Amino acid sequence: MTTQTPEQLPKLPSAEQRSVYESKAKAELDRLNARISEFKAKAEQAKADAEISYYDTVEELTAQRDALLMKWEEMNSAGEAAWKDLQTGFETAWNELTRSFERATRHFNS
Repeated sequence: MTTQTPEQLPKLPSAEQRSVYESKAKAELDRLNARISEFKAKAEQAKADAEISYYDTVEELTAQRDALLMKWEEMNSAGEAAWKDLQTGFETAWNELTRSFERATRHFNS
């Protein structure tokens, strides 16, 4: 083992240098903490927006389903002559509801 002379030993930072370094590190950590908080807030907002979007979609689909059920009941209580006309309206409503479900599925899975 070789001994080092005092000139060869690494210089320790002065108290002032350490203080400056600690201040810079603390400032950077504070900045990172602020960014993390910002991301958390954005995530919460996105979650709230997504939740609202889900509820709006569910309400729309429920309304379309209810309208379809009304057409179904109307069709089944109609006489034979009116049944054919009502069947077309029912099938149109059914296709519209199916397309709405497909759009909602694409939207929420993207």
